[in-house]
Amino acid sequence: MLEHKTTFLLADDHSLIRQGIVFLLEEIVLDCEILQASTLSKVLETVETNPIDIAIIDAHFPDGNSLTIIPQIKKTRPEIKILIFTGIDEEIHALKFINAGANGFLSKLSEEEEIKQAIMKMQTYGQYISPVTQSLLMNSLQNPTIANPLNRLTEREMEIAEMYAKGLGNLEIANKLDVKQNTISTIKKRIFEKLNIQNIVELSELIKNNHQ
Repeated sequence: MLEHKTTFLLADDHSLIRQGIVFLLEEIVLDCEILQASTLSKVLETVETNPIDIAIIDAHFPDGNSLTIIPQIKKTRPEIKILIFTGIDEEIHALKFINAGANGFLSKLSEEEEIKQAIMKMQTYGQYISPVTQSLLMNSLQNPTIANPLNRLTEREMEIAEMYAKGLGNLEIANKLDVKQNTISTIKKRIFEKLNIQNIVELSELIKNNHQ
């Protein structure tokens, strides 16, 4: 009986990163087909037209955040296994990618041996959970706000946080909600404390990265 040839999709906007993974794949996977993509739109196009088994995808591309397309990829090909391979902080970002449907998360700072192990585990078991992500998953079961810090906010605080993220100021928000301006200032202070942030830029980033 012929063994199934594994089809990989390597998606990263840096060709050097893709080439590095190609070398590793050729070393550890005897029979595989390798497709490549450098944008999110190309990822979706490739997934729709090819029977991909394992997709190794960066978190950020010039045309957006891959978090937004994971559900779409899974809808198109439910059997596909997705490994996020990225330079962003695993402790801050891993859980939201796993929650979105990724089957593994690997830092680009990992040693070559760990990258090989991750790819082999994706091929054998369909997932790769690093010790860091494993610990985060355990903690998030006990404390759901770890996975998404925005869960710490009340409905009202979230509504106001989203207005700040859209660029509205205290006075505009106060007028929209028909409350006093100093009430909004107080809520803003509480939002910042709960999320452990210092400014609106950080707030916007949190909302962008943790939208449901």
